[in-house]
Amino acid sequence: MRFLSMVKMDESMPAGPPPPELYTAINDFAEQATKDGTLLETGGLLPSAAGALIRLADGKVTVIDGPFTEAKELIGGYAMSQFRSKEEAIENARRFMQLHADHWPEAEAICEVRQIAEPGDFDPGAPPQ
Repeated sequence: MRFLSMVKMDESMPAGPPPPELYTAINDFAEQATKDGTLLETGGLLPSAAGALIRLADGKVTVIDGPFTEAKELIGGYAMSQFRSKEEAIENARRFMQLHADHWPEAEAICEVRQIAEPGDFDPGAPPQ
């Protein structure tokens, strides 16, 4: 099963930039996960000022350029991984967030873990859930 983990943080967080020790710990973590075959892809995202929101409301599509001042938590990075169970994916994310707690304790973040839908997971004839 494939899972997408997204780390969300407040861009205006007063904790400042991540310390270099955190980057070192994350690189070590990712290197091991790549070796054991669970990490498929990772990436960090630029600040929201470099992005845009494309919103659908009332049948109209609008584009809003960043920064997204109304958004409290924005995705700062992601990882696509492969595990045998949701519990393994959650434990991996917990260990990843513990790196932040150990090396950047003043930071506040949330890691959302979601399973990637595979072909056949949705019945096109079924009503929306």
